Amino acid sequence: MNEDTDEQAALFKALADPTRLKLVKLLCRQCKPDALCVNALACRLGITQSAVSQHLRVLKAIGLVKGERRGYRVHYFINPEAITHCRILISSALTTEEEPYKNSEQHENR
Repeated sequence: MNEDTDEQAALFKALADPTRLKLVKLLCRQCKPDALCVNALACRLGITQSAVSQHLRVLKAIGLVKGERRGYRVHYFINPEAITHCRILISSALTTEEEPYKNSEQHENR
């Protein structure tokens, strides 16, 4: 249980920023051939290119986003393997154990 806690905390921290979450949602809607560059992301989100770059740095650090050089620009897209791993991390962080719940319920009924 504790071995995933640091990774889960890093994921929740990365997704806690509303702009970063919007960026992830936007990139999730793109297919790899339709990956977006920093300028396009900045225009769609209504923020500066430097702000987008900072958010992408955080998302790349946890492996959620990948970049691919195309000419002079780098285009960004969601890492599908990371999405699967994130779902597992989030699910395990929010899963309750049935046994302790049943025991406390039985305790309350006494």
